Amino acid sequence: MSSAELEQTADVIAATAVASFGRASPSFLAPAWPASPTCWRILDACPSVKFPGCPRRRFRATRERWWRGPSTQFRSSARADGFTSTKVVSPAASVLLVRAFARIGVKTLILTNAAGGLRRTFRPGDLMLIGDHINLSFQSVLAGPVVAGEERFPDMSDPYDPELRLLARDTAKSLGIGLQEGVYAGVLGPSYETAAEIRMLERLGADAVGMSTVPEIVAARANGLRCLGFSLISNLAAGMETTPLTHADVLAVAGRATAALGQLLKTLVPRLQAG
Repeated sequence: MSSAELEQTADVIAATAVASFGRASPSFLAPAWPASPTCWRILDACPSVKFPGCPRRRFRATRERWWRGPSTQFRSSARADGFTSTKVVSPAASVLLVRAFARIGVKTLILTNAAGGLRRTFRPGDLMLIGDHINLSFQSVLAGPVVAGEERFPDMSDPYDPELRLLARDTAKSLGIGLQEGVYAGVLGPSYETAAEIRMLERLGADAVGMSTVPEIVAARANGLRCLGFSLISNLAAGMETTPLTHADVLAVAGRATAALGQLLKTLVPRLQAG
């Protein structure tokens, strides 16, 4: 799609949200992946609607819907990228939802992902609060014409809001949920990394690696949104285990481990709004 078409699609998505859920200004957007019955139960308790114009997904691990949660929360499970969508998706198209929600008043973006663990103390099923990231996709969602209302050169010195991270740590502690903090390396994918690439990422200071999140955070910061992110460590990275890594294994671990993540989000989001 051209820049003009992307702008028009974002407007249509925003209009759909207002028409479906009313004109209350939402405060939170929480795309939910990895998927599990626990996460879907949380989302399915909220009214939902399919949205127009976004790339369709090819994996069952995702759903093409968004939800209106309690009070002024929006939750979405329809993040798009270049390898889980049924068509080739440009960097700008992958953040359509972020831009659309920013236009209707979303102030805080919460993202979750499944990631490979690089830190030697990580174990599959651990939760990591994202403290910073490294963009190794070698592309930017901000390339091209400036989108109306966006900062051309957003400050990325602290992309994950320090106050929100503190609240997340306090919430996890109160629930007895183990929550570590680290640096997320975002790569393009869709292949998993080689052992040599993992050694490189370790030397660069990354604690986990995945194929999402970074583009949306960049777009969110360009729109002035506060950001918070969580990685579910679904596997140890290449070369750190003796068995080959498969997507099925990633989904299996994610499905078993997301109960804690769902509990954390269910408690955290109302506290964010109250603050």
